[in-house]
Amino acid sequence: MEKLRSYILPISSLFLSITFLAIGYGIMITYIGVYLKQTGVSSFSIGLINSAFFLGAIASSIFSQKIISTIGHIRSFASFAALMVIAFLLHSVYLNEFFWGFLRLISGFSFYALLIIVESWLNEKSSNSQRGQILAIYTIIFYLSTALGQLFLTIPKDSEFFVFTVGSVLVLFSLITIAMTKIKEPILKPFEQYSFPKLYSIVPLALTGSFIGGFFVGSFFTMLPLTILHKFDSTTILSIFMSLTLIGGLVSQWPIGKLSDKYGRRKLIAFCGFFTAFVSLLFIIVPELNSYYYILALLLGVTIFAIYPLSLARANDVLDENKDMVEISRALLFAYGAGSFIAPIILGIIFTFLNYEAIFFIYLTIGFFL
Repeated sequence: MEKLRSYILPISSLFLSITFLAIGYGIMITYIGVYLKQTGVSSFSIGLINSAFFLGAIASSIFSQKIISTIGHIRSFASFAALMVIAFLLHSVYLNEFFWGFLRLISGFSFYALLIIVESWLNEKSSNSQRGQILAIYTIIFYLSTALGQLFLTIPKDSEFFVFTVGSVLVLFSLITIAMTKIKEPILKPFEQYSFPKLYSIVPLALTGSFIGGFFVGSFFTMLPLTILHKFDSTTILSIFMSLTLIGGLVSQWPIGKLSDKYGRRKLIAFCGFFTAFVSLLFIIVPELNSYYYILALLLGVTIFAIYPLSLARANDVLDENKDMVEISRALLFAYGAGSFIAPIILGIIFTFLNYEAIFFIYLTIGFFL
């Protein structure tokens, strides 16, 4: 414990920063869709607006690295955090579908750039013997903080703009912790760029798994809240449901990682797909809200959030030590963002023509079995 504390404390400001950032992210990623649905915006428009967030993530995976390497980690963090706050606050100025879509794009670009900054910083400050433990702590903090952000869904509707203010304040707190840190910035080295055909020839399962993981996680954050809200008409139930699913994702990371070390990434990726399809099928069968519904929410999180980390681990398995994993990670993030971008659009179209409560889980069941 003393040894763990000795290398955690020097980088504690990074963990504190991601705590504030993830809570703010957790508030906004779910609340946007809920608020738009309550104001009468169509499911198709909500899908497009939410997909813009992940379009920003795709753009961030392409362009943010150049910005970070040019002006450094701290200045980049300050710039992207300020941009994210501006986008959050402008939501309360003018309600227009095209305008909000643009703001979601800016938010997605900024948020994923901030994640790239923090994750690369943690990697640079970790030795090989410490990296696994440090990234595990980072994952725990991220999931717990995102789950905590879901509790803000219970805020009364006449206080909706309070959410945008709180989200902005939390992002600013994350900026303060970085601006005042004493941790030295990483020295960025030149990286090798990979084309998608070349990358797919090296790690096809990792690239495909990243896309699928993004496709279903994007569906979860953007369109599942509409399904739960339509079924139960309660933001309290929605808040509990989303929090439990995220906690399920949190507690499963370590055991699924251990199982993948023993049985292989391919088998665990396949297991996660089938398990998620099975749980989705149970959602269709369970007709009313009871304790079993919340248990299913927890079980859904166990595997739906594990596919992307398993895909990233698969890439680490296949590539040798001389490959640039930062560049590979950016490429996998691009595939993840592409899947997340497409999912809300497809579901928005489906919800428009088949607007009933079971459609989301039918979609998950069919998708994972395929």
